[in-house]
Amino acid sequence: MKTTKSFFFGFIAVLGLMLSVNAAEPSQADLAKQAKITKAQAEQIALAKVPHGKVKSVEIENEKGHLVWSFDIATPNTKDITEVLVDAKTGKIISTAVESPKDQAKEAAADKKK
Repeated sequence: MKTTKSFFFGFIAVLGLMLSVNAAEPSQADLAKQAKITKAQAEQIALAKVPHGKVKSVEIENEKGHLVWSFDIATPNTKDITEVLVDAKTGKIISTAVESPKDQAKEAAADKKK
């Protein structure tokens, strides 16, 4: 009986912790309110780095110690995606990285685990 109670209360504690962690993550709307650079402005900045690129996805997130607009940009004649991070407060480009389809699959799998 004691083992069952311990398991139950342990389970409840873990469940509560999981819920509080998820509740602590700000929404896209909450993060966008903190931005000084609009999504449209950031998109222009990002597209200037990737000639002939087309935005496939965008999100605002805290990454690399900055609030950033993260753009996945496709370019003609390649399956690679260029990820451009634009600081949402200054408009400066934080990083630019080319991801192969294999890299994209790894990132998608990691995001799914979150």
